[in-house]
Amino acid sequence: MEYINRLIDKELQRKLAASGAVLIRGAKACGKTETAMQFAQSVVHLDQDNNIPLLFETAPSRILMGATPRLLDEWQVLPNLWNYVRREVDKRQVNAQFILTGSAHPQEDTKLHSGAGRFTILDMRTMSWQELGLSSGKISLADLFAAKPVEIVDEPIEIDLIISQLIKGGFPRQINSSVAQAADINRAYVELLADVDMSRVSQTKRDPLKIRSLLKSLARNTSTLVDNTVLEKDIKAHEGNSLSRPTIYDYLDVLQRLMIIEDQPAWNTHIRSTHTLRNSAKRHFTDVSLAVAALGANEQALINDLKFTGFLFESMVVHDLRVYGQANDAKVYHYRDSSGLEVDSIVQKYNGDWCAFEIKLGVGEIEAAAANLLRFAALVDPLKSGILKSLNIITGTGMSYTRKDGINVISIASLGA
Repeated sequence: MEYINRLIDKELQRKLAASGAVLIRGAKACGKTETAMQFAQSVVHLDQDNNIPLLFETAPSRILMGATPRLLDEWQVLPNLWNYVRREVDKRQVNAQFILTGSAHPQEDTKLHSGAGRFTILDMRTMSWQELGLSSGKISLADLFAAKPVEIVDEPIEIDLIISQLIKGGFPRQINSSVAQAADINRAYVELLADVDMSRVSQTKRDPLKIRSLLKSLARNTSTLVDNTVLEKDIKAHEGNSLSRPTIYDYLDVLQRLMIIEDQPAWNTHIRSTHTLRNSAKRHFTDVSLAVAALGANEQALINDLKFTGFLFESMVVHDLRVYGQANDAKVYHYRDSSGLEVDSIVQKYNGDWCAFEIKLGVGEIEAAAANLLRFAALVDPLKSGILKSLNIITGTGMSYTRKDGINVISIASLGA
């Protein structure tokens, strides 16, 4: 399969030039190895070569020998290799020596010395609509941060395509798969996660049935502020299973280490109001297709429950905003205060500039979303919260344009980095 360019390619190239080693983190099968191999001059697959553990015990430095940049794929199977890489970078005093890829964070009790000044970190996600070729990218996040008005773009898409993509997801190897084939692969991914990966990551046996119950509960509560207490009640009500809060906490921790879930943090800002800000994070799978797979949902089920499909669509857009945001030196948050006012996504650059986004599956919700954004913008203190660059509504269907009130309406089929 021919390599498809990823938005992080330029970031990887830049970070290699700036540091001795780059660590690429991301969920299994998101494309880390394929991307790293576009830049590596030699490679060792630490999870495939049976001689590697013995070599590490007897002559660990030999693992690091080879043309540079040298790719150390799935480095977390030998977590102490990190310390050898760190020392080797110090010894060579040359940038672009190593690329490390991993689909799990090591155990907390693994003694790793800081890689500060030697390593840079690159987070990688599954493919966005722009990378998949489903979005033209004509309306870029960069332009929204430049406060450029959105020119009228007509790239209508059908709800059927959105639902198909919710099922397929953004895993690179499934680009040419049918919806049915992708559904089978994603369900197998979830099954292996429950049966194997959750126990293997820390060599602690965990109950696959309870893992499946938690995954289903997380899927039902995608794009919400559900806490562990609510998850506990939801699992008991819907799965007839009982998970204690300490067990839920442990399982969530492992899912985060495997990069299967990625919370969307609350935006810590200043508002001109007596209302208090909520600091709970929103729950998301790293790829929305895993939520669909956990529930075993098919196209008809999603069509029959468009309200829930709207939450899945929001999660998919948040994923893409994270990809586009990373390309623009920005992170993605959400907003909610004690009055119940919510904004689906706040994308903020490190310099403080920010854009706000409401995410709506259908065009029928645009007016309410616009009123919500204007109410929110009036509350934010501009002297303490950075500069507001644009207010936006991302939709699943319809045209892209700028309204008379200055709010941009953007189809997901036109949004890009």
